[in-house]
Amino acid sequence: MTRRFPLAAVSAIALIAATSLPGAAQAESFRWAGQTDPSTMDPHARNIAPVLSFLNNVYEGLVRRGPDMAIEPSLATSWEPLEGEDGWRFHLRQGVTYHDGSAFTADDVLFSYERATAAQSDVSSWFAPVTGVRVVDDHTIDFLTTGPNPLFPSSIANFLIMDRDWAVANEATVPASETENAATRQANGTGPYRLVERAPDVSTRLEAFEDWWDDDRGNVTEAEFVPITSAATAVAALISGEIDFYEPIPLQDAPRVEASPDLTLHSGVESRIIFFGFEMEADQLRFSSVEGNPFQDVRVREAVYRAINNDAIIQTIMRGNAEPAALLINSAASGYNAALDERLAHDPERARELLAEAGYPDGFDFLLRCTNDRYINDESVCTAVVGMLEQVGLEPELVAEPVSQYFANLREEQFDMFLLGWSPGTFDAEHPLRFLVHTPNDELRMGSWNFGGYSNPRIDELMQPILTTIDPVERQALIDETHRIILEDIPYVPLYVQPLVWASQADIDVVQRADNFFLLRWVEVGG
Repeated sequence: MTRRFPLAAVSAIALIAATSLPGAAQAESFRWAGQTDPSTMDPHARNIAPVLSFLNNVYEGLVRRGPDMAIEPSLATSWEPLEGEDGWRFHLRQGVTYHDGSAFTADDVLFSYERATAAQSDVSSWFAPVTGVRVVDDHTIDFLTTGPNPLFPSSIANFLIMDRDWAVANEATVPASETENAATRQANGTGPYRLVERAPDVSTRLEAFEDWWDDDRGNVTEAEFVPITSAATAVAALISGEIDFYEPIPLQDAPRVEASPDLTLHSGVESRIIFFGFEMEADQLRFSSVEGNPFQDVRVREAVYRAINNDAIIQTIMRGNAEPAALLINSAASGYNAALDERLAHDPERARELLAEAGYPDGFDFLLRCTNDRYINDESVCTAVVGMLEQVGLEPELVAEPVSQYFANLREEQFDMFLLGWSPGTFDAEHPLRFLVHTPNDELRMGSWNFGGYSNPRIDELMQPILTTIDPVERQALIDETHRIILEDIPYVPLYVQPLVWASQADIDVVQRADNFFLLRWVEVGG
């Protein structure tokens, strides 16, 4: 069966005719929707899941993750540690072509590394351990590292490779993180689908790349993504058959979807931790009438932590579908320690005492910035937290906004307290430590998402041995020390592990991965 129904929001967009695909039982079209539109087609401009998830359909890396998150070959067929020096050698797949027919070579990997580590890149922290890249021949390339780095291959699963010649010809040699260039709305990858048309916030159309090197693909030959920010509209579109798939399904609608014989509910647990962060670097809060920065005092941060009734949030807003979290990773990631994953008790009275001890018996006002279209029930969570903080005397002003504006405001430090979600790209504790907890340092490519400017010299000192230590017991001890420091310093207030709740038409088979990436090559229509 092939479904193509006009959606009201995109009725002006022409529907694509079905095409045949060698190896597929039947050519199928597929329309899917999500709450957040990918903000760019540039694979090095935004280190956020909506962008990387979408672009993994178009671009490819040296390695990729399978359905179980295990690392497997992609543009590299094999890799091994270098002999006599620290680093890794990757042997590249031969005969691979880009969507425009150009050949893939090691020079493209070198170019992509140079581009991904440019000042304009949002993914440069992936290469913090890298000291240089060396092209051996057209199909062999070495990454040199500061020391032994057993995690490096898994750390670059989302390092997507661009064609140097295409980027040069289209004047897109640096990432367009703040502006636009050709890579913002165009793409030329080696992946299973090629970009046909891009209309930001309206529609993005893909079609199967017939010359893709792999045959691990379902029967979708054409696809269209449409962002639908209204959950009610999305559920109605699913029920009417206007779309084939949507994520995330509102938790309150999950029972209705599950009960429908025409729909399938796909549920699980994501690896993403939802948490609050604070402005900790500035000596004066930007949006408060109080003198100084109360969030620099750990007692104030603990007061916020204890004021939040996390169990109530999970039971009411998340409808029991989330798991409480005290760490910045959950059990899906290496380095997790269940013995340390214990949240501070909800204790409003103790919160008031802590505020008084810190010199704020009457509380203070500040700006809480949140998304309203990025995480499940994000605005509702923030609204509930505002009420909880008010009960202990704090006066937060909530600003909830679309993700298209949100991260730019965080990078411009337009907040006093903020909401964030983090899924570890390497599925290891080093990932949130490197991005969220290490002192921001452009030269070391560390702390690029540490918006609040938290800094602890001991964590910075531990980062390199965590990256290079091979003995698992010794390494876990290093990670546990960082966990304990974070639990004591409270630079963030973890809330819960976000659930995965997808929905599709009943005849759609999909693969749900713990990182919440949605890959078209695993979709089977009419299954």
